[in-house]
Amino acid sequence: MPETSVPARHSPALLPAANGGRTRVTVLGPAARFVLRVADTQSSPPAICGGFDLSGPLNTCRTQGERIAARLGPDEWLLIGPESESIALADACAADLADRAISLVDVGHRNVAFTVSGPAACQVLNAGIALDLSETAFPAGSATRTLLGKADVVLLRTGAAAVYRVECWRSFAPYVHAHLTDVAQEFA
Repeated sequence: MPETSVPARHSPALLPAANGGRTRVTVLGPAARFVLRVADTQSSPPAICGGFDLSGPLNTCRTQGERIAARLGPDEWLLIGPESESIALADACAADLADRAISLVDVGHRNVAFTVSGPAACQVLNAGIALDLSETAFPAGSATRTLLGKADVVLLRTGAAAVYRVECWRSFAPYVHAHLTDVAQEFA
């Protein structure tokens, strides 16, 4: 495949839908996304990579400005940053981990993200996710890979507010979006 220095333009998988209730489902714009796998994290997992904070334990996410690093496995992170910095982020990660065996895969074209926010955000998500999303079980800084109905998703709670980020594959986006907006209407 020919190399290119210009990333492909990401077109939205969905258009934002109006949601008159207090609990909102919002389609997020394109972002740079990478799956990072690092060999031999048992001895010393990396702490910083390309401006991403990788220091958190399993099932957590760390935010540095517009960058999010979600640790989904012992050697796996989902890295999310501004789309305009995609090439620079990849280069910085590769440079920071040059002495380690890594796999850094650009999945920005594959994923779509939504936020679910508002007072009934937990209930909306729990209509399709069988996890305890209470403050004590899923506090700020939590991340997990799970199922929402029939779709594989990554669920992030980056801050203290009741705002959840749902990352899913583009092909699952219409299903996930319809499921979340239908349930959110119940709480309008």
